[in-house]
Amino acid sequence: MEDIFQVGVITSTHGVRGEVKVFPTTDDARRFKRLKEVILDTGKEQITLEIESVKFFKQFVIIKFKGIDNINDVEKYRQKSLYVTRKNAVRLSRDEYFIADLMGLKVQNEDGEEIGVLREVMETGANDVYVIDMNDGRELLLPAIKQCVLKVDVEEGYIQIHILEGLLD
Repeated sequence: MEDIFQVGVITSTHGVRGEVKVFPTTDDARRFKRLKEVILDTGKEQITLEIESVKFFKQFVIIKFKGIDNINDVEKYRQKSLYVTRKNAVRLSRDEYFIADLMGLKVQNEDGEEIGVLREVMETGANDVYVIDMNDGRELLLPAIKQCVLKVDVEEGYIQIHILEGLLD
């Protein structure tokens, strides 16, 4: 299981006082208001940065970090990712999972027979779609709905599914 989760990517600087424009990669950009700190991955190291202020502009989040007060100090962080620890991640409801925890899980049918591996989760408007690489070389696009996803056991490393008629045709 992942210990850190990406919540955004710094796209550019904002003004001259050290603020950055962040494209949120979390499904709720408002969560930045509740965050006290984030982890910046520079590619060489991970730096914990304390959040001083948060504003919103169009689809972006404008963040000011404590101790970074001019454009020259943040310019080098363009296109770098921001993460939070599992402890600071959004609280999940029952039957909700972090996508990062689902990736690579074994997929089995109703009889417990392993049929493939979850490769990707596509987020659509109505429901997520699981992209499953099947052992026979085919790809299965499975809607992540109760009728199809019978059980998810992240600890044991598998997802048990029911394949609706017509999905493999």
